[in-house]
Amino acid sequence: MDYEVKKKLPPMAKKSGWTVDDYFELPEDGNQYEIVDGILELKPSPTTDHQRVIRHLDDVLSDTCESDYIMILSPVDVILSERETRQPDLLMVHRSRSDIVRKNGVYGPTDLVVELLSPNTAKRDRVMKLKSYAKFGVPEYWIADYEHRTIEQYAQTSPGGPYELLNVFAADETVTSERLPCVSFVVKDALKIV
Repeated sequence: MDYEVKKKLPPMAKKSGWTVDDYFELPEDGNQYEIVDGILELKPSPTTDHQRVIRHLDDVLSDTCESDYIMILSPVDVILSERETRQPDLLMVHRSRSDIVRKNGVYGPTDLVVELLSPNTAKRDRVMKLKSYAKFGVPEYWIADYEHRTIEQYAQTSPGGPYELLNVFAADETVTSERLPCVSFVVKDALKIV
């Protein structure tokens, strides 16, 4: 029997114009995606070393910050706009703003985003995500470099403005933050595989 079936193209065939609604219609296929300015991007899976380091950093931050902040590890969707979603490695939201943390994601800018550098994500973290998080009002952004044992601390000095590099904390230095008073740890103690 020959007949023509008209099918709607699957959402994956769409090259641009992605919205949060389209994103939430994606099938669960084990992959991680982000929408960047209306374009769906596939995120490569992190290495086991990456996951172990970011998990330990989460433990270190939890020791002093968990009573004041909700802390979430990737994968979790951060909905920054109708055409922009991100999945940061680690995020913190002050408990006074817990209403932005919902069942299917975080809706709005978090108080802190941390990205752990990987060879295949360095450009994305240092350029694309740096601009995106600043544009959508995340007040503080850290780029953690496990290989070099450093944490770059970026912050907005004015709401909606670009980030300024405030500090590059070396291995033996203590990370602190004016915006996040609970933060206090030595880089080499946090950026390690346990």
